[in-house]
Amino acid sequence: VYINHGGGPLPLLGKQPGIAEFLGSYAGTLPRKPTAILVVTAHWETGSQLKVSGGKAHSLYFDYGGFPKESYEYTYPAPGSPELANRIISLLAEKGLRCTADASRGWDHGVFVPLMLMFPEASVPVVSMSLYSSQDASQHMEAGEALQGLRDEGVLIVGSGASFHNFGYFFARDAAVRSKGVKHSQLFHSWLAETVQSESVSPEERKRRCGAWAEAPGAREAQPEGQAEHLMPLFVLLGAAGYHPGRLLNAAEEADGFSMSEFEFP
Repeated sequence: VYINHGGGPLPLLGKQPGIAEFLGSYAGTLPRKPTAILVVTAHWETGSQLKVSGGKAHSLYFDYGGFPKESYEYTYPAPGSPELANRIISLLAEKGLRCTADASRGWDHGVFVPLMLMFPEASVPVVSMSLYSSQDASQHMEAGEALQGLRDEGVLIVGSGASFHNFGYFFARDAAVRSKGVKHSQLFHSWLAETVQSESVSPEERKRRCGAWAEAPGAREAQPEGQAEHLMPLFVLLGAAGYHPGRLLNAAEEADGFSMSEFEFP
């Protein structure tokens, strides 16, 4: 599932109730409890090779600033899973892709914020995975392809990011500028929804389209060049799903008026 994890700790602070409500209800829609959770987080880029959290437990990495004191005191004591980390490393290696384990880095807010809402009991083992710094869609889809087997093992793969992530529009004080951003978010959302969901789009065509996502309407306004890390987890999920159609979730999702796309891949 590809989700919008919100702005820093805002969903946990009651400032983004729509996001919190959706994430809080999602686990109840699953047919069974996951055996483990792999979170592909937009807040961890590691150059030309991937990394996974490999510890038996991980602290939280509060990679945000300027929020209330309570937002730096959260805990999420879910176990890590060195076994799943090693499984991921092996699956990627079979495709010639390098990945190493990092047992010390804490889980960033792209991991712990959504999981505190989705699985508050913190009983399901968690592994986080980084992104390539290249922000190349094809490279991330290739990594996803290598992880297809995890779905058959009961692992829930969560792509944690945001389909629209342009601070120039988010924080614009000029109403005309902000309105322009909203329009771009709607254009890109429409393109994503059709590309990911349409039964008439073949897996091969879906992969091709997503490899050229930057040419889509509103794409570079939604995800500026060099700042598109929040979209990359979606491409990992598309590869893991074999480029079969996804399903749009939370169709009314907006972040302060900006359209956001979230997808489940059954």
